[in-house]
Amino acid sequence: MTKRTSAKYKIDRRMGENIWGRAKSPLNKREYGPGQHGQRRKGKLSDFGTQLRAKQKLKGYYGDLTEKQFRRIYAEAERVKGDTGENLIGLLERRLDAVIYRAKFVPTVFAARQFVNHGHVTVNGDRVNIASYRVKEGDVIAVRDKSKQLAIVLESVQLTERDVPDYLEVDHSKMTATFVRTPALADVPYAVQMEPNLVVEYYAKN
Repeated sequence: MTKRTSAKYKIDRRMGENIWGRAKSPLNKREYGPGQHGQRRKGKLSDFGTQLRAKQKLKGYYGDLTEKQFRRIYAEAERVKGDTGENLIGLLERRLDAVIYRAKFVPTVFAARQFVNHGHVTVNGDRVNIASYRVKEGDVIAVRDKSKQLAIVLESVQLTERDVPDYLEVDHSKMTATFVRTPALADVPYAVQMEPNLVVEYYAKN
């Protein structure tokens, strides 16, 4: 299990964007970066800086993955036929914690990782407690019976700040989700613009 070492909303302030589109984001109150120099005027980013920022934003969005984890996913995206940036998004969205978050079984991607790690989830009837487990098209993901009445689940289903994307078929009465297909970048309901093409450029040069 990856330990998150930085406060999750600091990512918002560091990037200057409310990357999850959450009402609780500190950016809704303070539109500048964290720390004593956060209010200084920012200079224009270099190409490298722009690419690095795109990578950090995408990596942070999925629960602040470690560089080792993220680079491994990128290497796989590069090996698969097709557009590397699109492949990268598809692989990230197939993570079990990402599916749990998209299905609105929990309120945040960080909560999704913990929810999976604590054994509240099954895939095709088998309990899976690995957040990075990769689901396949047609897989049925479900909240275990004993976990369906948890406050975090009941509250998350009622959230109006995001919708379930159409590459998932979700039944909140049964707490099940079917992974219909691997999405393209345009299918994923990011709250801010993600630029996987810049991530590809970053790794091509570094």
